[in-house]
Amino acid sequence: MSEVTIRPAGEEDLPAVGEVTYEAYHTDGHVPGREQSDYGNVLRDARARYEEAELLVAVDEAGAVLGTVTIARPGSKWREIGKDDELEFRMLAVSSAARGRGVGAALTRRVLARAAELGLPSVVLSSSKTMHAAHRLYERLGFHRTPDLDWSPLPTIPLITYRLDL
Repeated sequence: MSEVTIRPAGEEDLPAVGEVTYEAYHTDGHVPGREQSDYGNVLRDARARYEEAELLVAVDEAGAVLGTVTIARPGSKWREIGKDDELEFRMLAVSSAARGRGVGAALTRRVLARAAELGLPSVVLSSSKTMHAAHRLYERLGFHRTPDLDWSPLPTIPLITYRLDL
């Protein structure tokens, strides 16, 4: 595996972050084509996450964005299920070209480290029922399912939830 660095996104990363996020979700069938998806537009809007949350990137030695994750601290408008003493993360995405290199795991571990830095005792997330590779990653890292928090932003989009106590 070539060197991967996890760091806060910079302004110069935003176009690539938006494309990597959209491409990852679209390739896996989680959003329809560009012209058909409001959520696709949200995924491509990295600037909003950059300005209103913590946006991390995984980059290679040349600085190319391989993956990204959005951290929603307590008080962030990007939170969906997190309580005041929990860190929440969203939109974990790895480009299809970088999959299988540990990028998703590295980003998730950085989220866990960030929770520890902030003194938050747990991390939570929501995931589509069909994101099986992500579920395997979360479970491998110690997350457990929290069915009592499962929810749907729209009637046709059921989300399942996970939690990890640090």
